[in-house]
Amino acid sequence: MTSLKFPNKLCYGGDYNPEQWPEEVWLDDMRLMRKAGVNFVSIGIFSWALLQPNADTYDFAWLDRLMDLLAENGIYADLATATASPPAWMAVNHPDILPVDENGAQFQHGSRQHYCPNSRTYREYSKKLVTLLAERYQNHPALTMWHVNNEYGCHINRCYCDQCADAFRVWLEARYQTIDELNARWGTNFWSQKYYRWEEIGLPSKTPTYANPGQLLDYQRFMSDSLLDCYLSEYHVLKEMTPEIPVLTNFMPHHKPLDHFKWAQHLDIVTWDSYPEPTKGIPVDQAFDHDLMRSLRHGQPFLLMEQVTSNVNWREHNPMKRPGVMRLWSYQAVAHGGDGVMFFQWRASQAGAEKYHGAMVTHTGDEHSRVYREVAQLGNELKKLDSVVGSRIQAKTAIIFDYDNWWALELPSKPNNDLKYIEQVMQYYSPLFHHNIAVDIVQPSQDLSAYDLVIAPALYMVKPGVAENLEQFVERGGTLVTTFFSGIVDENDRIHMGGYPAPLRKLLGICVEEFDAMLQDQHNAITAAEGSSTLQGTYRCSLWADVIRLEGAQALAHFGQDFFAGSPAVTVNTFGQGRAYYVGTQADEQFVTKLIQHILTETGIQAPIDAPKGVEVTCREQGSDRTLFLLNHHAEAVTVLLKDKMIYQDLLQDTSIQSQIELPANGVAVLRFQI
Repeated sequence: MTSLKFPNKLCYGGDYNPEQWPEEVWLDDMRLMRKAGVNFVSIGIFSWALLQPNADTYDFAWLDRLMDLLAENGIYADLATATASPPAWMAVNHPDILPVDENGAQFQHGSRQHYCPNSRTYREYSKKLVTLLAERYQNHPALTMWHVNNEYGCHINRCYCDQCADAFRVWLEARYQTIDELNARWGTNFWSQKYYRWEEIGLPSKTPTYANPGQLLDYQRFMSDSLLDCYLSEYHVLKEMTPEIPVLTNFMPHHKPLDHFKWAQHLDIVTWDSYPEPTKGIPVDQAFDHDLMRSLRHGQPFLLMEQVTSNVNWREHNPMKRPGVMRLWSYQAVAHGGDGVMFFQWRASQAGAEKYHGAMVTHTGDEHSRVYREVAQLGNELKKLDSVVGSRIQAKTAIIFDYDNWWALELPSKPNNDLKYIEQVMQYYSPLFHHNIAVDIVQPSQDLSAYDLVIAPALYMVKPGVAENLEQFVERGGTLVTTFFSGIVDENDRIHMGGYPAPLRKLLGICVEEFDAMLQDQHNAITAAEGSSTLQGTYRCSLWADVIRLEGAQALAHFGQDFFAGSPAVTVNTFGQGRAYYVGTQADEQFVTKLIQHILTETGIQAPIDAPKGVEVTCREQGSDRTLFLLNHHAEAVTVLLKDKMIYQDLLQDTSIQSQIELPANGVAVLRFQI
């Protein structure tokens, strides 16, 4: 058999679990895959119990037959290490592999992901299995990628066992070097929490009231690092034995327990799993996650490793995707920088906890279902887009997103526990999405010189060097937008002294004297200052209100109620050649949309083309080639005007068009042009 190597084409397929079926079904799977344009499958993700029936026995015969069958049919294999679900014999013989919850109760076998990431026994067995897999399949022609574990931290992202307590102390000593430094960083003189020996430090499990915020924050970091180290124990084996084969694991959407930026440094390709609720309309959250995954490796195309054809099984109510929606949302992944579209799973299970989860082949078991027909249509269409592979999105706008900031912002004992980081980020991402502005998701310490506009919602934590990085960006002509409760603490959740927002005061030209955390049924109003024609009007605000004193900034809007009525609510400060905006409240959608419109006009940032509301537009670039994606999220047809005198090649219809194009309901167009 000739090696398939890594495909220079869009990947299409899904999780394939043939071990759930008699082998006579496998041949029909190959037929249906070829008919649907499938070229890529993930295999073995939950097969540890079959691969290793007991501690001393391994059985690869069935996997040998499967790998050969895939190669014979020209289908690439994303071969999993199977370590996501340890077998029952391991839990029985080695209960130390089982994680412990905050109440001291041990989880049991019978579901999945029942392992402690710091269990030495689990890691030893995992490493042995991975070594044998790599030895056996390293030269197999179907092997294209290694898939380590599955959805780290999905169910068990915290463990409070003794092994984790020991590992936490080792982690802390490596981070702080001395116990005095740890005490200073955690502020342990408060509530008599001072430590004199590393052995005195436990895990922040059950405490009478709030645990030490510094300890809670470091525990979040420690657990993300523990899971990462667990991944790396397999990754290093695979990279040493098969250095030319990409190694990855699959992320989940803006998954709070893992610092994806840190993890992405150790993935050859970023992959992720997407399951938006299908009745919520345009999947703006999904678009954000596509942009996040593309940005984790600085614009490198990602793979959508999992989505569902119709309905999931794990929500309280599981409505199906209506006809055309699966296709539309699949193209959204490619439009935002994806080089592959995959599903969970290929064939719907007959038994088990996910038997009602949608699949490419439904319980009919054949090609006659509506779902399969849509699957086959999409797969055969995507063959026409191989020229898009490797192309990138060039964004002039970035949103700062930081996991440490997320963890710290949502620790207990804050002024307003209704303040949620993702909600604040999405409030500013959404109008950019609806204006079809390309957005990168960046870290606060990242080089920002490629951008004209950077938005940092709720930048509560400002680490060393971040204020200087933002100042340099604005000073050189950039536009920054940040919002309330920013610039408050350092990397250990200690207050920056000197008045809020101390490290950002000079850049923003303001001092926040107090902040008012509103109750859920409270609101205030902000009124745009005279002369602000694009913002003119009065708008509702809620959740939070800053009492702001100007220190060089100009007020764009003022509060309308309470004792601070007439004081600034929204400000802008000229700093060097650029401008820094500050929004001191949670303004309503109308105001934020107008503010973004105002700033886009000011900075000259534009969408690739003007399109009707509800039509998503993105552009991928490679050399002089441009590929325009038009996605109609309406339930009716729309007409999109194209740029004058430009001739476009419609890649899906294989025709040339100019001037305008009509998109049917849930319709998609992919247009190639050159500059």
